[in-house]
Amino acid sequence: MTLVVPVKHVPDAQGERVLTGDPPVLERGPGILSELDEYALEAALQLVEASGGAEAGHRVLALTMGPADAAAALKRALQLGADAGVHVLDDALAGSDAWVTARVLAAAVERIAAEESRPVDLVLTGMASTDGETSLVPGQLAERLGLAHVGFASSLALAEDGASLTAARHTGTEVLELVAQLPALVAVTDRANTPRYPNFKAIMAAKKKPVSTWSAADLGLGPGDVGLAGSLTRVLEAVPRPPRTAGEVVVDEGEGGIRLAEFLVAQKLV
Repeated sequence: MTLVVPVKHVPDAQGERVLTGDPPVLERGPGILSELDEYALEAALQLVEASGGAEAGHRVLALTMGPADAAAALKRALQLGADAGVHVLDDALAGSDAWVTARVLAAAVERIAAEESRPVDLVLTGMASTDGETSLVPGQLAERLGLAHVGFASSLALAEDGASLTAARHTGTEVLELVAQLPALVAVTDRANTPRYPNFKAIMAAKKKPVSTWSAADLGLGPGDVGLAGSLTRVLEAVPRPPRTAGEVVVDEGEGGIRLAEFLVAQKLV
């Protein structure tokens, strides 16, 4: 099996988010691998290990698109256990929205399949990225690839014949069991597993793993297909969030419960 895990290089959640330019785009600098993508990568690694690992011909590829700094996300993915990486690197990609992101990733997955002369068996994604948090890319990517889409999966299991998988999805009131024939695309939640932490041996081994770098043109995409030019959405204006104001202190003189209830009703919280 060949499993592809799209991973994203995102600004550290502990840092300040800044939009710059016209139209405004997120200012990117030093960042990290999106935390939610680690769950997808761990799910892929567990499926491969349960099926015999590399000795059985299975492998996990990490795929990213973005500027040169995005190589850090691939480096982390390789340290966590991915066998190889693919970096779609092109200045024309700047400003790409979810629509274009899915288009580029789909073209990359198709090229991976073409180079291996066989379809990619499974694409595993996080349920969202920790910067945009739109959750739009997995569904759009599945549609472009013509794959069954299982979203918000909290557990995964392959059938013994490797032809299908079963996923559990937790809702507010029930657990749904979904079965999809492979090839398929699955977006996993942070309930799916506990991502491993790379040891020294894994960190050193990652340095020898291959990483391919492709441009948009390598994927058959022109300047008008990607970036702001190809995007369907555009940020028209962005303003800083106003500073937090001090809250109201209520001294309970026998009517604290009533005042609390009135506040909740006024805020439409109850």
